[in-house]
Amino acid sequence: MMPISGISRGLIPVRALRAGVLAGLLAGGAALAGCGLQKDIDVVLPAYPAQLVVEAYLENGDVPRITVTESVDYLAAPTPQVPTDVTATLTLPDGRREALKFAPGVDRRTGKAYTHIGLRSLTARPGQTFGLELADTRGRRVTGTATAPVLVPIDTVEWVFNDKPEADRRAYVLMRFHDPATPLDYYRFQIHRRRVNQEPETDYVIEDRLNNGTEYSLGTGYDFKRDDTLVVSLYHLDRPYYQFLQSVQDARNANGNPFGQPSAIKSTIEGGLGVFTVLSYQRRQVIVR
Repeated sequence: MMPISGISRGLIPVRALRAGVLAGLLAGGAALAGCGLQKDIDVVLPAYPAQLVVEAYLENGDVPRITVTESVDYLAAPTPQVPTDVTATLTLPDGRREALKFAPGVDRRTGKAYTHIGLRSLTARPGQTFGLELADTRGRRVTGTATAPVLVPIDTVEWVFNDKPEADRRAYVLMRFHDPATPLDYYRFQIHRRRVNQEPETDYVIEDRLNNGTEYSLGTGYDFKRDDTLVVSLYHLDRPYYQFLQSVQDARNANGNPFGQPSAIKSTIEGGLGVFTVLSYQRRQVIVR
């Protein structure tokens, strides 16, 4: 199981350091600081050409919306750079090509911004493959393919309260589903409060390597109060999207961690950075009583 948030970042447990060694390190550091052995250096970062960054999630029955931005230097201000000269073309399973219009906006349902939008809703059946191609006037070209996964339904959603006084009483939520007998299935489990356009309360991904074809139970801690309205989502992922999500979390954990290993984002596209996938999921809204 790979949680999307809350992974421990420490690779060397403090208890592994003996008290004497730790004291020696602190004493040595204090002595060096007292001697004024400090030198400022300028680190010259290599220049990297800006790449196209893509977020493209297709859904059955929805008009396709994708986001295309540009990568920036590591120390640059975190302001999205939106190129205006990118043409986007979607290839449908029957081979037809549809141009996506450059028309920036915000999806009211998800709260996410987009740069390109299609003209009509899509039909995406399990096993169908879609293609995406981006090109700009600077000669940059991004391509990708994505296959729609089979829908895996949620069997049950239930919750159990702890035995604390009512003012402190909290419940954990348990969601069950049956994993298909096919090997190497990947899932994402999310719980949002009230609406999916907010940050999720629970968010992690798993694979079925050890328990293929069995019933799965995915749960939370004692995080929810009575009368909380929750939206529970189960996504069935393809392998490239699963690896993308894992690499994003690894990169977050390594950022600013002196003991962490550097981690590169595993994009699902060629020629740029980002993800192109077909979402297959089921949701249930429940009220914790």
